[in-house]
This record gives sequence, structure tokens and C-alpha cells, in this order.
Amino acid sequence: MSKAKRYLVTSALPYANGPLHIGHLAGAYLPADIYVRTLRLLGEDVVYVCGSDEHGAAITIRAKMDGVSPQDVVDKYDKLIKETFEKVGVSFDIYHRTSSHLHHETAQEFFRDLYQKGEFIEQRSEQYYDESAQQFLADRYITGTCPKCQHEEAYGDQCENCGSTLSPTELINPKSKMSGETPVLKETTHWYLPLDKYEEWLRPWIEEGVLNGEKLHDPYQWKSHVLGQCKSWIDGGLQPRAMTRDLTWGVDVPQEINGSEGKKLYVWLDAPIGYISATKQWAKDNGKDWKPYWQDKNTDLIHFIGKDNIVFHCVIFPVILKANGNYILPKNVPANQFLNLEGRKISTSKNWAIWVHEYVEDFKDDPKMIDVLRYYMIKIMPENKDSEFTWKGFQEANNSELVGTFANYINRVVVLTNKYYNGIIPTINQGLEITCSEDENETSSFQAEMNAVAKHAQNIKKFIYQFDFRSALRELMSIADLGNKLLQNNAPWSLIKTDEEKTKVVMNTAAQVVAALSIAVQPFLPKTSNRLRDLLNLPHVVDGDLEKLLNDLSKHEFLIQEGHQINKPTHLFSNLSDDWVAEQVQKLEDSQAEAGIQYEAIKETATFDDFQKMDFRTGVILEAEKIKKAKKLLKLTVDLGFEQRTIVSGIAEFYQAEEIIGKEVVVVANLAPRKLRGVESQGMILMAENDKGELVFVSPQSGFGGGFVVR
Repeated sequence: MSKAKRYLVTSALPYANGPLHIGHLAGAYLPADIYVRTLRLLGEDVVYVCGSDEHGAAITIRAKMDGVSPQDVVDKYDKLIKETFEKVGVSFDIYHRTSSHLHHETAQEFFRDLYQKGEFIEQRSEQYYDESAQQFLADRYITGTCPKCQHEEAYGDQCENCGSTLSPTELINPKSKMSGETPVLKETTHWYLPLDKYEEWLRPWIEEGVLNGEKLHDPYQWKSHVLGQCKSWIDGGLQPRAMTRDLTWGVDVPQEINGSEGKKLYVWLDAPIGYISATKQWAKDNGKDWKPYWQDKNTDLIHFIGKDNIVFHCVIFPVILKANGNYILPKNVPANQFLNLEGRKISTSKNWAIWVHEYVEDFKDDPKMIDVLRYYMIKIMPENKDSEFTWKGFQEANNSELVGTFANYINRVVVLTNKYYNGIIPTINQGLEITCSEDENETSSFQAEMNAVAKHAQNIKKFIYQFDFRSALRELMSIADLGNKLLQNNAPWSLIKTDEEKTKVVMNTAAQVVAALSIAVQPFLPKTSNRLRDLLNLPHVVDGDLEKLLNDLSKHEFLIQEGHQINKPTHLFSNLSDDWVAEQVQKLEDSQAEAGIQYEAIKETATFDDFQKMDFRTGVILEAEKIKKAKKLLKLTVDLGFEQRTIVSGIAEFYQAEEIIGKEVVVVANLAPRKLRGVESQGMILMAENDKGELVFVSPQSGFGGGFVVR
């Protein structure tokens, strides 16, 4: 395959119904920013687009909660989100809005085109209707129990616990988010996109990168969890999906279409088209042509998202693009997994989150802390599995790596250059041998050290093209490690007393390593790059500089010239104390307390031997009935596979007997029998208590998460 002529990069459009937290940053925005910054530094033609998703059901729910209009909500959060991205250094070429006239026009054009081509099927169906609110409910207005993992807070279109894509009628015990009441099914008419019609080309494209017999991607490197989720969805049988909704807020179905009154475009038709309308607006603002970025096969289209959006970007949106016929399909969708926080899942409803706008406000007088956050987020980025943010880990990454390795090396070079040469890069004899930075028992030279730096710089480029940002960051730090070893193995503070010429070679080489770092660090820590270039008295990094760096290193050219005057030393990073960590953890706990979230204290420590005594078995509830004169007790007949048992469970306040028939449960099978209200209970159903004090089943498939109290 030939090299891409241009790149169009997108990050998932954030819902404009609340602020950004660190999980958002780690999922779709920081990796995309690193990728785009690298492409720019390599001189590539790249456009990076994003914008606020302003038509999701979450918008109207937020408006209802706040007692304002949906427009008030999106105006407020679009401004906050955009400012947050700017402060944390995410470098979009445009941050657009789906409420714009251009977007409405573009989305309607797509719908009109597919309608005229006969790609839709019109059909009547029963959909959930909230009789109290007197409106049909969009997928995200409905919550209930996931039929696949038993998560109690799944949405009508997706379970964010197990990642399954759902339809509202699959939910167990559905509830309306508008009123909290149980919705009813009511007939309505909508236009559906028959996804099953496209499986013939969709499957080989997703699984092998082959479209119409042509290999599009070489090498083919989609992440395994992206492929797995897509294949699971296709293997489960693709079904027609409604592309319209009965709503009052969103993009109108074109008025000329019969039956369009009161119909809005489905958000997963509307929102990804926001990438196209954003590109159109960017082109209009910059005197460019938008079409090559979306319609030329020599363009690489890359979607950066979180794992909860995989099927929408890998199945539904590609089908829409292909059905239109004029658009390229994405080359890659490098979805990241989820970031957890201090041992628990990030939860906006429980206020268990680090809000990015609050972080940048807290450290507005200490701008280096923005890059500390970026560094730690890259280090723990959930590229292929869920990862965890802890303030202790944040401190260790800062103190050990940014201060102890990166900043310490740069400071020593700048201090010694100012001490020995008044801040002027010394002129050297490149033929003189010095001690190798890789092996203190071997000799090296200026050229050999430049080759070693070049190797790591090339690896940075390679890993970023592979969407392996954690490995790329390790290569960056390897350059700093190489520099530290160069100083340590040659000890210029001692060498200068016996060999001034060789000392000059060591210090000149060390300065070249600092100059290389000042360029290579830019995609990861852009503010640090600027500060480092200022320290070296060099212009800030511009497009093409990484490509120039790689060329210069290969030719053993100076990256910072002999005789060049650098500035006095400054501290790039500072150590963070244990008290500082404790303060951040306390802020997190306080924010949850302010939201009214409390958890029961952990009980007395049990030994592993205690735990081993417990025998957990999976069972199915066959029968359930209320026990007379017992408000809390249900009598259950549970099939354990090898036998059936009678178990008395105190869950009647939370579940009706008839609704739990067929429920898979976890049973503590070796408890001594106990009589309750005259009924012998032959075990215990494992339950958990959520933050609302409600008992919920512990699912055999998914287990239970942090914050639940086992009963």
C-alpha cells in the first residue's frame, strides 16, 4: 500500500450536557492529539475535527433537571468543554457544533440521499411511550437491567457495563428517565436502515480490511477488542435500526418527505455526520476543499473513540457512508478501553471523577501541572484493557520520571554548560572517543550517540503510527535515560580536570540530546516542549520539525549549533509531596460527600482461609413466592444443576416474586440450614447494596463492582 496522501482524524463528539472528566481525556482526545501532533511534525497533511454533540437524549434530560431549555444547556457546556480542551492542550483544527445550520443541512442531505436511493425501509413498530410525559422515548431516555450481564443501569441502546448494543425492548424492568415510571409500548412509524443488507461487504471489511476484493489496509492492525466487539455484533445477527425518532429536540427529518412531521434524526445518524460538517466549516474558514478529506481513497480516516462507541463507528456509520456511495471508510478505529479511578469506576452520577476543568483551574498558576496530567494519562492510557488512575501513581510518575529522569538530566546539562562555558555550546572534535552511554565499558563517539538517539526517535514514530502511545512515551524517556547515562558514565565534572577537549565532546553531545528531546516531547507534552525550547534559546517547534530531526540525526548534523548561547537553568518540574497526594484524595472524597454519596464502612478483615470455606454456586430461580406476614422475605426454589433447594431471601422490598423467575444468581451453598418464619433456608442468595440502599443481584457473568456492599 502507498503512503496516505492526507489524514482526517476525528475524536468522539462529547455530549454537551456536562463537563469532561479524565476518562474522556484518556479515551478519545489525548491519544488523538498525540497522533495528530506527530503527523504535523512529520510534515503530513492532516485535519483534526471534533465538536459538541448537542442532540443526544442526555441534553433534554439535563435541561429538564436544570429547568432550562436544551439550547441553554448546549450553549453552557459547549463553551466549557471547548475552553477545557484549549487549556489542556488538545489541538483541534476545528471544534464545531451539531446545532449549527451547516450541520443540520449536511445531516438532512445524508438522510435525503439515502431516502431517495431506497436505502431505508419504512415500518410501523411498537416503541416505548411515557404516558406521564406524553412522548415517545428515545433509547437513552430508557434504563433497565441489561439482559446479557444483569447490570441494573443499562440504556435502551447500550449497556456501558458489558458494552453490548441493545434495543429498548430487550431491557428488563424498563423505566423512563423522564418520569421514572414504567413506559408502555405504542405504535409509531419510522425509517429503518437494514444493516443486515450490508453484511456481505461489512464482515470482510471489518475482519480483514478487504472491500470489494481490494486490500485497503496494509498492515491490518485493528485492536483485538474492537474486532471482537464488531464480530460479536455481526455474529449475533444484524437487524434493521431506526434512523428517526419521535422527539422535540434534534435535526428535523426533511419536510418534503411524507410523514416527517414530529420526526428527528436518530442521534447515531446525526452525530457522526458532525465530523463531516465540521470539516466543511474548517474548509470554508480556511479557503480549502473539504471533499478530498472525505472522498479521496488516498486519505486515511481515523476515528478515536472509547469502547462504548465501537459498533456505532465500525458498523452503523460505515454503512451510512457506504450507502451514500461517495465517501471513504475509516482505516482504523483505535478505541481505548475505560479508565478507573482509585479502585472504582468513574461515575458522573456519584461524582466519583476528576473533572478536567476543575483540575486546570486548580493549577492555573502552575502551568507545568497540565503536562504532568498529560504524562501520567499517557503512561496509564487504557489502550487494550481498562487501567486505573491513582493520585499516588500520579505522584510517582512525576517525582521518579519527570523530575528524577527527564528534568534532572536537562538541568544538569544546562547547569554544567553555563558553569564551564558561560552557556555557550562548545566547539568539538567529533573524532574524539567518549564512554558509551549504553555500556560504560565501551567507547563511543558523537556520531554513535546521535545514532542511539535516532533509534529511539524512529521508534517513537513507529509506535505512534501503530497507535501504541504508551510504548512511544517509553521511547521518549529512553532518550532521557541515554542522556543521563552519557553524563554518569563520562562524569564531566571530574573529566574536565584532566581532559577539557573530551569534556567538550560530552557536553556538546549532551546538549544535542536535550535539543532532540525538545522536539520529540512536543506531541506528548507541548507546554514542556515550549519551555524547553525557551531554555535552549531556540524557536518553538513547528510543523515538519520531527521529520527534520530524524534527517539531521541520520546525517549526524548538529541540532543545536556550536557557539549557540543557551539560557540560565529553570525547574521544568517539581516534586509532589505525600501531603499533596493526601489533599487530592481528600478532595475526591469530599466531592462525593457533597453529592450525598456515602458508603458503609468495610467490615472486619477476613482471612483467606475464611474465604476458602465459602462454596459459591450458580443457580437459576425456578419459583418465587411471598412468605405470609413477612414484609421482606421471599421463598425461592433454586436449581443448582445437581439439585434444587429452598432458599429464603430478604429481597421482597426490592423485587416482585414473578419478575425474578428464571434469574441467574450466585448462591452461598454451604451455609448451615436456618429456619426463617418456619421455612428452612438451605443457602443464601448473594446480593449487593448500591449507593441508594437498594439490593441488587450479583450477576454470575459480571460480578460486582467497587462501592457495593455484599449481603
